[in-house]
Amino acid sequence: MPRNKPTIGSDLERVDAHEEYDEAPELDERYFERADLYHGDKLIRRGRPPSAAPKEAIKLRLDPDVLEYFRSGGPGWQTRINDALRRAARLKKAG
Repeated sequence: MPRNKPTIGSDLERVDAHEEYDEAPELDERYFERADLYHGDKLIRRGRPPSAAPKEAIKLRLDPDVLEYFRSGGPGWQTRINDALRRAARLKKAG
């Protein structure tokens, strides 16, 4: 193995040698019949329904200190920026 290529540190030989996969279900006709849910002839979509007002992805340039402030709060920092901008827009509209 070349020096500059790191090893991943797993036992792939042992994994590759494993031939028995009892935990995997057999993919028969009954399995595929349950894959999609229909109401009559209409396919019922699963998951979150589409939003009436989806958010729009944009590119926004912020000062480093502002970005650091919001990111320091942990996950959800983009939502917090959105909330702060919404409050500012409401104040501007009310004033």
